[in-house]
Amino acid sequence: MLSRIADRLVPAFGRLSVTTDPGTEIAPGSIIAANHTSLADPAVVLAALHRLGVEPVVMAAAGLWRVPVLGRALVREGHVPVHRGDRRAATALDLAAQAIERGRCVLIYAEGGLPRRTDAAEAAPGSFRSGLVRLAERVGAPVVPVGQAGARRITSGSVAKQLAGLATAPVRRPDLHVHIAAPLALAGDAAARTARAHAAVTGAWRTAAAHLGEPAALTSRQGSDDRPSSGSSVVTSAQHGC
Repeated sequence: MLSRIADRLVPAFGRLSVTTDPGTEIAPGSIIAANHTSLADPAVVLAALHRLGVEPVVMAAAGLWRVPVLGRALVREGHVPVHRGDRRAATALDLAAQAIERGRCVLIYAEGGLPRRTDAAEAAPGSFRSGLVRLAERVGAPVVPVGQAGARRITSGSVAKQLAGLATAPVRRPDLHVHIAAPLALAGDAAARTARAHAAVTGAWRTAAAHLGEPAALTSRQGSDDRPSSGSSVVTSAQHGC
């Protein structure tokens, strides 16, 4: 339900476009790792994935489960609450692993939170926490890097600024872009896996941000894996299933 709602609502708040690396497919039981910049970007990413025929289980802050109506929907659809800084945090990985073993894709935000900035500009993803690599190692699933840009043009900054941005977005309809990169099979020790996953998500983000002409996407590359993909395919219809 959340994916379908996002697919209907997001076009009312912005102009969403989606690209993929050539030949990219999201196999059942994949881990989808996206950059996190705004309260709006989960809806943007879900809408983009829905165009690919993918409706993932989402790992999200446990506080959302306390929101009336939304909380019941999250429980009903099997999404995974993440209790940060709590003994229950390990339970999130257990639930995510179970979903993957059932053939569901799982969407994870490896940064673990939103950036502490008040402007609406784009910036490269922050450091990754250990959850993504631990989950990938546990289930042996491929990691699909996803970069999104433009969501901060809908909501960013203070509470007042976010509410104002949300209220005016249907009039402004800012450009939004999501890029899905080729799946990775992570190898090496935890540090190497984390570094490779971070570089891949950063590269996908840079491709998305460059599509919108964001200045941050034009900064110097930090490594051979941290660069936009060439020959991206434009998504026009559902291509996969998960």
